[in-house]
Amino acid sequence: MTDFGAIDALLAGARQEVPLPSVEVRRGLREGLNLSRAQVAQALGVSPSTVGGWESGRDPGGEVREKYAYFLDGARTWLEAQAEQAAEEVSADDDDASASGDAELEESEAGAAEAEGEAEGESETLAVAQPCVLCGHPARHQVAGFPQHLDPGECGGETATVSEPPAKPAAAPVAPPVKVVPVGRRVQAVSDGPDPIAAAVAGALAEHAGDVDAATAALIKRAIPDAMALLDSTRKGGRYDVVAHPWIPDILRKQTARGADQIWEARPKWARRELPPGAHEVTALDINGAYLSALKTHLPIGQLEHSTGFGHDRRRAGVHLITPPVWDHEAELPNPVGNRDEPGPLWVTEPTLRLLLRLSGPKYGLCEPPEIHESFTSGATENLLEKFRIALKDARDRAIEQDDEVTLEYVKAMYSKFVSTMGESNYNRELYRPDWMHLIRSQAFANLWTKAYKAYGEGLTVVRAMGTDELHVIGDWRSVFPEGRGVSEVKIKDTYTVGEDTDPAATGEHENEHED
Repeated sequence: MTDFGAIDALLAGARQEVPLPSVEVRRGLREGLNLSRAQVAQALGVSPSTVGGWESGRDPGGEVREKYAYFLDGARTWLEAQAEQAAEEVSADDDDASASGDAELEESEAGAAEAEGEAEGESETLAVAQPCVLCGHPARHQVAGFPQHLDPGECGGETATVSEPPAKPAAAPVAPPVKVVPVGRRVQAVSDGPDPIAAAVAGALAEHAGDVDAATAALIKRAIPDAMALLDSTRKGGRYDVVAHPWIPDILRKQTARGADQIWEARPKWARRELPPGAHEVTALDINGAYLSALKTHLPIGQLEHSTGFGHDRRRAGVHLITPPVWDHEAELPNPVGNRDEPGPLWVTEPTLRLLLRLSGPKYGLCEPPEIHESFTSGATENLLEKFRIALKDARDRAIEQDDEVTLEYVKAMYSKFVSTMGESNYNRELYRPDWMHLIRSQAFANLWTKAYKAYGEGLTVVRAMGTDELHVIGDWRSVFPEGRGVSEVKIKDTYTVGEDTDPAATGEHENEHED
């Protein structure tokens, strides 16, 4: 009996594990609440990596499983309630619009009835004949306030001598076309609101009585707060809420008061070691708006979360500890990782990692894939700053077209200072994202490397690549890059000659041989 009693007690105590949703749903519920793994882990009393494991395929057990299921169920309920509320608001807006439309229709019908009643009213005899509104000939009567013939047979008779032609009925108003501008893959209506950049420039010029230098200096001084205000206005209605002051890992913090953090931006500082014999004309090209173009890059939205392993999730972005591959093309192309003397692992940004992965793929086959050891990443999008970028780009384009140097310098200060002060800076307290700063800079370097590779692929000789915006080439560069001041164009920074002409006819050596 004792054995059977123990079995009964065991069966009575047994219970089925609480079911959990799929891995994709778990992560989607957490991200739908804009919560990091660290926040969920703290509430459940586990580590962030444990929560990451649950979102990657592992299942919790015991009491923590029940807590995790309770959290997921609550998250689902909250998100569904928000969705229902949003749907009700849309429905209410539609009902209001319908009611408003019905009211307008009733008002229109009432107005038409009133006009019809006036038309059927009694006519008045005019003391002096006036032009008929139908034929322009003299009419002795007025109906509903308009001179006209009562007898249709009289309409079109003897021509009247009048000082003014008959009034034409007013034409129905024609709705203007909707002007649109490209935004990513879509288009959107051009805003009818005031242009904050143009308004700021006009105000500065007015304040300084048209003094261009003084107005430009004042605008550059206020570039950072103005850029943040522009960012806020372009983020209204955005799909994602940006975390402006997230927790930052130690690798993104300065190691000393005046030192740097541990992130390697892959800044190129490369020069070709050898050129073929002879004299070569080199053109130094200036890449326009390098940082402005780099605002379009994969940026992490929320707080960075730690992970380990060799995989790369293209839906996320951040910084990665990698062992870079060997680069065997230093004689012709700069290393995508930049000039680095020390071997071994280093922390790189998302643009650098993606560039290396692309170059190691079958399309290029220029190197082996980098080895990823660990990462700090968050869910990401490439279009986080796209509206902000387009607003600055459009203002820059207009300034160039109108030869407006004040606006041009102001816009340049806005995007360059925006990038440089979002890290550990006393000048910008509204946004603390050193990870964004490194990613945008690295994207500018990656863009320069891509242009160098394009020049190389089109038969130009790449001589030097420096910083974000300087590329030296030999050859017909105008067949490869459009010339101009736009962000998709390049302009000449310098031209110079390298080497000497070794042709004997040019040096006189051939002539000397005959004399000997």
